[in-house]
Amino acid sequence: MRILWAPWRMTYIKNASKAKTCIFCEALRMSDEEALVVFRSKHTIVMLNKFPYNTAHVMIAPKRHIPRPDLLSDEEALDLHKVLSITLRAIDNEYSPQGYNIGLNLGKVAGAGIESHMHVHIVPRWSGDTNYMPVTAGTKVIPEDLLVTFTKLKKAFDKALSGT
Repeated sequence: MRILWAPWRMTYIKNASKAKTCIFCEALRMSDEEALVVFRSKHTIVMLNKFPYNTAHVMIAPKRHIPRPDLLSDEEALDLHKVLSITLRAIDNEYSPQGYNIGLNLGKVAGAGIESHMHVHIVPRWSGDTNYMPVTAGTKVIPEDLLVTFTKLKKAFDKALSGT
């Protein structure tokens, strides 16, 4: 049997069940780099997933701590949707993915790791990003460091907002 050493996973495993604070609410009080927040609007934040499925996997969350999208005010819902569009433009400009998985997991049984604060996952996809590693070895390779992705996406959001 081959063993793949992935020490970063232990941080997730140890902290996932112990989390007493909300990562999104905590991010609002932290610097962008510390929280990996690549964009903030009036009602919404976009932050990198620290345990991504793919490079540039982000989560979009309302600033208000609520569990479901039907609890958003009209202004918050419109802001979240606009930020989703800006996020797609920014990722398109920087990474040119060929597709996306976009979704919400509402409730623990639906896979929500943070069920008390709703968030939208955006996972860029490329042809061939599921290759022999996850299929035969059960291992996903993320080819870029999170801080490199953070720096690229911060700049990409500026470009997406300016229309360039």
